[in-house]
Amino acid sequence: MSTKTWFIYILRCADDSLYTGITLDVDKRLDEHNGIEKNGAKYTLGRRPVKLAYTESSNSRSAACKREYAIKNLTRSEKEILIQQRSDEK
Repeated sequence: MSTKTWFIYILRCADDSLYTGITLDVDKRLDEHNGIEKNGAKYTLGRRPVKLAYTESSNSRSAACKREYAIKNLTRSEKEILIQQRSDEK
């Protein structure tokens, strides 16, 4: 059984749209989305630069995928509340 920590993240794109994904390495994935490294998503290609707006951790890829799906199904205002709540915790 893998003990890797998966991360669910939300990016705020230059056009103020939000992109949600999962990764094992948030910093590397952010670099990929910003074109510093290869393999960024097509969605973020024309919406750079992107900034990290939200992260949460998960104990498995399966759980991370389920949470990503749940977040993607939130309305924009619900996503903004999620982002704001996390920044208020810091």
